[in-house]
Amino acid sequence: MYNDYRQYNQKAPRFYSDDSNQYSKHMTKDYGPKPFVVNINEATLQNDNYRTALWTGCHLQVTLMSLKVGEDIGLEIHPDLDQFIRIEQGQGVVMMGDRRDRLDFQEKVFDDFAFVIPAGKWHNLINTGCVPLKLYSIYAPPQHPHGTVHKTKADALAAEENHGY
Repeated sequence: MYNDYRQYNQKAPRFYSDDSNQYSKHMTKDYGPKPFVVNINEATLQNDNYRTALWTGCHLQVTLMSLKVGEDIGLEIHPDLDQFIRIEQGQGVVMMGDRRDRLDFQEKVFDDFAFVIPAGKWHNLINTGCVPLKLYSIYAPPQHPHGTVHKTKADALAAEENHGY
């Protein structure tokens, strides 16, 4: 049943893809749409980029994000996709609403919290803590081009302006 069993060391996260047939300690590319196994908690904690596309398929995308203290994702809406976010480190406030000027849903979120943003909801997430807010996000369908890496929020905003996503 298992044709490639390897010892897993929880102190040294490893990422596996059938593309390379070996483990790597760093996420340097988008591993989709190949089969992929990852310790998502460790991958998220290791990510220091504002956004890194970890896996992009035809119908789903997993991205890692790191928000600096006081930074936010920015008010946005995804008319045709649902989004799942899980916080792995830090704390923040998530806001959602039917109008950009009426975010009537607001909740504090912390390590191990998750939330879902339905398609068509305006939303934002603000890091209110004193450490980077580390999270992973699942988009269905994908939101960003395969291989997306934005080192900073400014890079992400420039890419959105240039490419319209």
